[in-house]
Amino acid sequence: MAADAGLRERSDGRQHRPDLLGDTENMITNATDEQAGESRAGDHAHDDAWAVMERFYAAEAAYVAAGGFGTARYDEVAAYLDPEVVLHQAPGLPFTGTGTWRGHDGMERFLAAFSQIWESMEFLEQEHWGDGDTVVVRNRVRFRARATGREVDALILQLITVRNGRMLECRPFYWDPAAIAAACSPASP
Repeated sequence: MAADAGLRERSDGRQHRPDLLGDTENMITNATDEQAGESRAGDHAHDDAWAVMERFYAAEAAYVAAGGFGTARYDEVAAYLDPEVVLHQAPGLPFTGTGTWRGHDGMERFLAAFSQIWESMEFLEQEHWGDGDTVVVRNRVRFRARATGREVDALILQLITVRNGRMLECRPFYWDPAAIAAACSPASP
């Protein structure tokens, strides 16, 4: 059988494609396979930052797809967040608020605002660099806005730090913030 040039071997001997993970369903399936028999992110304290983020992204996408605040289970996302987590969002986007979100309460408020804006998010491509407790991730994500039904493909670069198997800090950089804002805004008269 010919080997796929895009496959890479992980430290656990399994193979993965860091350049193309596919749709959210595949991400959730992959995360679920890796979590078999383990209920919390703390059980993964030995994992590198990318392994933690793979599971976080799957939980985040499932939270948004389930309707977000009030209908989705936040504890599934919180399992991958350090109690002192800090998210530094660039101000100016419909879901960024003040720009800095701290702790589990702050992240829950951020995800509530985020899920009010977006009806769905699908990870189309992901690449990552780094090891240990720091990773840089390039995500190509397709979002669908709740208010307009418009979709936008967004390129997002994130610098992430992990501590004890949970995300400690995240700094996302959006390639085209104007396209994201436009997808959420009703058409001008």
